[in-house]
Amino acid sequence: MHGMHAENTAPPRFVASTAKPFGALMDDAMAVMDHGMQAAPMNGQPAHDFMTMMIPHHQGAVDMAKSILLNTRDPEVRNLAQGIVTEQANEIRLMQAWLERHAQSAK
Repeated sequence: MHGMHAENTAPPRFVASTAKPFGALMDDAMAVMDHGMQAAPMNGQPAHDFMTMMIPHHQGAVDMAKSILLNTRDPEVRNLAQGIVTEQANEIRLMQAWLERHAQSAK
């Protein structure tokens, strides 16, 4: 199991900050994403399990994009990163809504 945080505990919540170097921010984002994917509530239904694992995966992309936005002035990279923040956040909302709809219909 790659990316497990020490003693199987959750890493602290990701915070994009100029107080840390870029590499440390990326390490933090990966640790949070890996933990979230490994802790995703799986039920054996492919569509459900895909959604629960993709939410932290997408959040990891958002966190990484926020990190580069703090660390570059390159307009092409900034444009790409801002698009990632916008699109991945929207997709997270869609996946959460799908999970809510399907949790209610399973009752």
